This record gives sequence, structure tokens and C-alpha cells, in this order.
Amino acid sequence: MKWIYIFLGDPKKHSLEHRLFNTVSLVNGLLNLLGVFGVLYLENYVILIALNVGSGLLMLAMYYLSRVKSIYFSLYWPFNLTILFYLSSMWFFNGGSLGGNHYYLIPALVIALILIRNHNVFIVYSIYILVAASLYTAEFYHRDWVTTYETDLDRYLDAGGNYLFVQILTGILIFILSRNLNVERKKSESLLLNILPESIADELKKEARVIPKRYESASVLFCDMAGFTKIAEKMNAEELVGELDTIFREFDRLCKAYKLEKIKTIGDAYMAVGGIPDENRTNPVDSVLCGLAFQSYMAEQKEIHALRGRDFWEIRLGIHMGPLVAGVVGTDKFAYDVWGDTVNTASRLESSGVTGEVNISSQVYEEVKSYFECEPRGLVSIKNKADIEMYLVKGFLPEYADILSSKQPNALFKRLYESGALFASSDEIE
Repeated sequence: MKWIYIFLGDPKKHSLEHRLFNTVSLVNGLLNLLGVFGVLYLENYVILIALNVGSGLLMLAMYYLSRVKSIYFSLYWPFNLTILFYLSSMWFFNGGSLGGNHYYLIPALVIALILIRNHNVFIVYSIYILVAASLYTAEFYHRDWVTTYETDLDRYLDAGGNYLFVQILTGILIFILSRNLNVERKKSESLLLNILPESIADELKKEARVIPKRYESASVLFCDMAGFTKIAEKMNAEELVGELDTIFREFDRLCKAYKLEKIKTIGDAYMAVGGIPDENRTNPVDSVLCGLAFQSYMAEQKEIHALRGRDFWEIRLGIHMGPLVAGVVGTDKFAYDVWGDTVNTASRLESSGVTGEVNISSQVYEEVKSYFECEPRGLVSIKNKADIEMYLVKGFLPEYADILSSKQPNALFKRLYESGALFASSDEIE
């Protein structure tokens, strides 16, 4: 496919209209030049050669401007008028309505309508109808203007050849459109899956809405940058956004690795949830592993920036688990989101967390204490809530350290399943 992208344009960089313009201008230009060899035996071969060569070179020039210079929208009318002039001329030199050249007006109109964008549909239709009507009228009143065929065999061969070629051209056009539409569909699917989980996207496409779902046990991870404003003041907007983009891209990768669903970012804050939209029992372990990976990455980056004499953030990170509701609300710029007291508590855990540590609630602690070494913080006062018992995850217990530190969570889950420590079935192991 790479060589096709070289000639016709990359779907990731060029629109459907742009790629179609490149394709049609290139194919028509080459075919018109090759058509010179098909008119050498005809009576007006000099004029026909000039028409084929002139229109072919003009089409290739448009292809060059479109493919190399990315100028194609302003070539809409020159492109269409060149096609119409060529077809109209061939009408008179190639048997008129008996020769089958009028067949070409149909795919030409289809191409014009696909490329139309902001042009007026009524004007385009009117021009094509006017051209066709003018050609039939001219032939009806001035039959002598049309070069006729010497024999019926010549007429049948030429008309049949034109009809067959138009079928082939239409087939090629449909193939190009279907391929391009598939590419556009994949781009849309990819964009949608970057916004919503796959199962939620499928439900939205089928039902045009998403029914909120309650999860009895999900793990919510919140984190944000400590001292964000102070360091951000030393950076311009581009540098700040670039740094955040680098950090959050790595967070996104780690969330995928540990089976967490990224929910959103708000400024310098990041939120992800384990155990949704596909429920599982490993989400507390998933979330703690992911939190440790977040802190490890930030510690590495802080060291790297320190060597360059630059400040870098540390993060506060809190994890809480419990019931919540997840779904999509609204109709414009919708997003997959979660609600419930579990979410609010996780946010409070983060804001009350210790910088550079993974701060977890007692509910999470009870689920992960068999695999991680945790340090109790006691009851911690948080805003608008009763005091909450919290713990700091300090590392892995010796018996699981080799697997946990390998950054291969599925290997951990497999071992825990085999030992009977975590699962009742192996369905959750991918």
C-alpha cells in the first residue's frame, strides 16, 4: 500500500476528496495520453491527437499541483470544465450519440458531486444537464457536424468499446471510493475508540445512547502534579503543554498495560478506573501496580530533569475502591465518565496523599495486602468527610517481587490464579 500512498496520498494526511482528485486526475491524464494510439487510424486524427495530448497534459499538471503542492480545491472548476470540453469535443469527432461518448458524462458527474464540497449542487447539475442537452440539440439540427462511421461494424465496435470502458471506469471509481470510505471508517472508529471504550462505542453506535451501568467493585485512581503552578510559571505555554503531553502519553500506555480505563484529564490531574467497562476481580491489584508505575516514571523523569538543571513535578496519587456508576451523558462532545461516592473519596485520597507515594484506602488495602508491603498512615482527616484510614504502598512482598517488578501483570495474575490466591476461574486472564 505504500506505493499507492506515494502516488495518491496518505489517508492519515489527506482527505477523501484530495485523494480522489489525485486519483482521477492521474488516471485520466495517463489514459488520455494513451488514447493517442487509439485515434491514429481515424479521419481527424490530428485534431484528436491534439485533444488527447492537451487534455492529458493538463490533467497531469493538475495532478502535480494537487499531489505535490496540495492545491486541489481551487482546481475544481478547471478540472470539471476540462473533462466536459474533452467529452464534448469527442462527441463530434467520434459518432455523436451513436458513438457512446455520452456514457462518460455519468461517471464525470459522479466525480464532480463527490468533489463538490462547498460548491453549489444545483449549478453543477445544471451545467452537466445543459452540456448534454446542447450536444443532443446540436446533433439533431446539424447532423453534418458529427463525424459518422463508415460501417455499422465500426459503430458497434466503438459504441461497445466505450460502454465497456465506462463500466470499467465506474468499477474502478467504486473500488477507489469503497477503499477510501473504509479508510475513513477506520479513522472514525479509531477516533471514537480514543474517546470511548470499545464496548461503550459499540453500544452507542447500535442504540444511539448508552445505558448507565452500576459496578459494585471498581478501583478509582486519581493523581495530580504537586507544585504544578510554581514550576509552570517558569515555562511558556508550548513547553508546558509539551511536558504534560509526554507525561500523560506514558500514563495512557501504563493504563493499557495494567487494564485500567482512562477517564479524563483536567489540567494537571489524571483519572483512571480499574474494573470497568469489563468487570474483573484484579482491579485493586491493577490500580496499585499502575500507581507504582506512575510514581516510578515520575521519579525517573525528575532525576533526568535534575541533571539538566530543570525542575520537575512529583505527583500525589490516591486509590479507592467501591461501587460506582459509569456511562455517557449528553449528546454533544460526550465522554465516558463515572459517578458516585467512591469517585469523590478517591479524589479526597489524592488531595490528602503524600507526594511521591501511592496512597490507598483501607478498602484497597484489604484486597492487596497479601501482595504489597503497606505502611499505615492511621486516620487522615479529609475535606467534607469523616476521617479515613489510609496506607502507603511501599513495595512488593518478597514472594511476589519477581513477578510484580517484571511489569508483566498477566504473569502475576496467572501465578495468583494457579496458587488459588485470587481467582475462582481463569476467565479473567487474557
